[in-house]
Amino acid sequence: MRVALAQINTCVGDLEGNVERCLAAIKVARRGGTDLVVLPEMAIPGYPSRDILFDSSFTEAVSEATADLAYCAKDGPPTVVGTLMLADYHPPHHPGLYNAAVLLNGGKVQLVAAKRLLPTYDVFFEARWFLPGPMLPPVTIAGKKVGFLVCEDLWDEGYEIHPGAELIAAGAEMLVCLNASPYRQQIMKRRLFHTRRQQCPLVYVNLCGGNDELIFDGRSFAVNQQGDIIAQLAGFKEEVRVVDLEDSETIKPMEPNPEEELYQALVLGVRDFAQKNRLEHAYLGLSGGIDSAVVATIASEALGPDKVTAIAIPSRYTDPCSTECAQELAQALGIDFKVVELERLHIAAEESLGTLLDEGTAAENIQARLRAMILMGFVNRYGGMLLNTSNKTELALGYATIYGDMAGTLCPIADVTKPEVVALAYWINATHGVIPHFTLERLPSAELRADQVDPFNYSEIAPAMECLVQDNRSDPALRRSEYKRWQMGVILKVSEKSFGTGRMIPITRW
Repeated sequence: MRVALAQINTCVGDLEGNVERCLAAIKVARRGGTDLVVLPEMAIPGYPSRDILFDSSFTEAVSEATADLAYCAKDGPPTVVGTLMLADYHPPHHPGLYNAAVLLNGGKVQLVAAKRLLPTYDVFFEARWFLPGPMLPPVTIAGKKVGFLVCEDLWDEGYEIHPGAELIAAGAEMLVCLNASPYRQQIMKRRLFHTRRQQCPLVYVNLCGGNDELIFDGRSFAVNQQGDIIAQLAGFKEEVRVVDLEDSETIKPMEPNPEEELYQALVLGVRDFAQKNRLEHAYLGLSGGIDSAVVATIASEALGPDKVTAIAIPSRYTDPCSTECAQELAQALGIDFKVVELERLHIAAEESLGTLLDEGTAAENIQARLRAMILMGFVNRYGGMLLNTSNKTELALGYATIYGDMAGTLCPIADVTKPEVVALAYWINATHGVIPHFTLERLPSAELRADQVDPFNYSEIAPAMECLVQDNRSDPALRRSEYKRWQMGVILKVSEKSFGTGRMIPITRW
């Protein structure tokens, strides 16, 4: 049996565009001579649609779009695609929907799987919108009995229901799983583990692209009866490939360098956030430090150098080497570079605020807030978005100025710990050679007072803080700074537990 794995990049709510993307993939698969095309979970409405699903006009439009796709693909090959369907019952205060996999064949729409296991952990709140579906039997396609699963149905450990095992017991000779599985570091090992537990030939097709804080990495694959990989698609980009499941040749799973994988994820997250929100230009403060250097490099690759402007804002405390290195990096990347001196604004603030700025954090924070005002001035004047350059360890410790260096629409490295940022920077230099050595080797500093350096041993404190976050626990530093993180921009998620929608810790607690 020949199956086309079609990992496409969809956008929430772009029904016309998503149908066109599906049709384009079907066309490529048809040329490859396939018996079945498999598209990702929720490919037609886009994932995650979240509370748009409470809007009945949207769900009706999704139904119409699904019917349109079936009609346009009526000449085949048979195609299974993720979409929405109304469930058999409608509870109060609930949309009453199935997260559905439907088979399109001969212009008709046939429900072949309604997601049975609805994740309600971390960033997933699927029981808010969907109802668990019924057990549906395998479908015969090209002489094979095929059982269909939707994402979490494969990750059935700890559940009373085991959809894959039930399909095999019902006669399925192979399984097909439609997925919108977000990227997290090392996630491929877990996907393969759950796939191999089924002990059945299986096709796993995953969404590719970024939507809000979630990054979908693609890397779709197929395994044989023994769980050996017989095909694996590229990571972090769209691809359609026809795979002969009778092929006995196996391959090793792709295992990219961890920093390379993280870099590719962040580039895709930034690119799709900008493009899907029609934000044509990005601005960031380029301080000469390692965090902003990494963000500038990611932004340059994601959007193109002509769509990135870096702004250095030296103060009375800034080492001249910091600004020189910022300029050197900008030139190496080919991005626009501006310098705006802080001193005149700093003096004006001191004159206006007087004794409020006599000493301590107030005097330091006003500088960070003046810098944010300058950066937002560029955004307001020319359009686009401000990229935040804070890392996860700083945010966990509360070592950041609210309305200052915490400003920004998108936070590319706010789920990357400080040691991970350093490792990423050294990988960037090994592959791109753009970050000045002064930036790599200097002690971390916000340069808000004379001879200031960050008061932490990041190699020790970063793993300790990350353990607390991953375990959903808090310490005094995390508690004190909770209110700050509630006001952050969108944080690209690359770990199992990031700050954002997956960590709902109250600000007010005893």
